[in-house]
Amino acid sequence: MTLSGGTISSGTSSGSSHGTRSFGSEGDMVDLQARMELKRKRRMESNRESAKRSRQRKQQHLDDLNSQVDKLRTTKQQLMTALNFTTQNYEAAEAQNSVLRTQMMELESRLCALRQIICYMNANHVANPRETTMNAHPATIMSGAANYDTFGASETAWNSGMQMVQQPIDHLMYQCF
Repeated sequence: MTLSGGTISSGTSSGSSHGTRSFGSEGDMVDLQARMELKRKRRMESNRESAKRSRQRKQQHLDDLNSQVDKLRTTKQQLMTALNFTTQNYEAAEAQNSVLRTQMMELESRLCALRQIICYMNANHVANPRETTMNAHPATIMSGAANYDTFGASETAWNSGMQMVQQPIDHLMYQCF
């Protein structure tokens, strides 16, 4: 069998048309074109469906990314709120700490002045032979100082003692720091 000019021959040289088939007929050609057109339409439909699935996947991915952006924005807002709240609390604590430090320094200064007053008063007691507290324990001296009635009858005595020691204490206050 050989193919020549659209004809298949079986190899016989007789003039009969028995072993010969022709592809060149219009019916076969239309049939072939119809099959090719059907394949082309199927391929186009398949490509259309594939493109549609690709667009859907792309849209789903885009929706997922937008959802993630929204969640991240919400989280960022919550974190910013928490940070602002924490910063305000920190600043309030710093301000309170500053006030407490100032109060502590003031109280330390007063304590130093009171200790000097007690030492001065104890020095006056030592000069008085009736009471000697020079060898007394500091707690005893402090408890003795706590026994002074600052609001009672001895207030004038306390104030007069304060006036006497005010000038030396002012000079010695800087030694407490």
